[in-house]
Amino acid sequence: MELSGKTAIVTGGGRDIGRAISIKLASMGANVAINYYNTPTAAEETLAIIKANGGNAIAVKADLSRWDECFRLVEETSKAFGKNIDILVNNAGGLVARKKLGEMDEAFWDHLMDLNLKSVFMMHRAAVPHMPAGSAIVNLASQAGRDGGGGGASAYATSKGAVMTFTRAMAKELGPDGIRVNAVCPGMIATTFHDTFTPDNVRSFVADKTPLRREGTAEEVANLVACLASDATSFVSGANFDINGGLAFS
Repeated sequence: MELSGKTAIVTGGGRDIGRAISIKLASMGANVAINYYNTPTAAEETLAIIKANGGNAIAVKADLSRWDECFRLVEETSKAFGKNIDILVNNAGGLVARKKLGEMDEAFWDHLMDLNLKSVFMMHRAAVPHMPAGSAIVNLASQAGRDGGGGGASAYATSKGAVMTFTRAMAKELGPDGIRVNAVCPGMIATTFHDTFTPDNVRSFVADKTPLRREGTAEEVANLVACLASDATSFVSGANFDINGGLAFS
């Protein structure tokens, strides 16, 4: 897998899975725009790691819930590395909080949809005009999009299920232009996401049920994303790839 001379945007690229993806793509030769919003220290640390290993990257702050900010992220990337965007990884998103139906209000629901789904749409809208034939988009969905998620994650799961559907639709729409669109659906990955929202006893229970008997790592997710971003998967589009150690099958 080789990405020399290509330009990539990784949204939410400063920490956890986003960091691992940014580092992996840079190690394969890509110029990487590391997007962040409220984690500037983490983004700068990721940038420093890439540069220390001879990679080329920039860090760009942008609020992806705003139309103009999505377009500015693409414009700043183009100015830094050239007009084309060859790889778009839509990783930004989150659970925010676990809330059951009776605990959610309209504002919470809308915030989750903006964070996890609307941002993906707007980044497609901003980046695709800059993407030549042979480009690739990889969206980060979730196992929750397949199985409804854990307790209090219905809004998150719904948004990620929509990302999976949007991925299929974009694969059909953008395929004639030579742009591939796929998604990755992580299960239990050892990140601050689960450090924050998943109790240790639940994590242990899920790991014990997983055929591989462990949680996954951010680097393992990054390896899959990198493969989908490369020409090694040049005839793969519209697919949602599970990465969960065998716990759930599509």
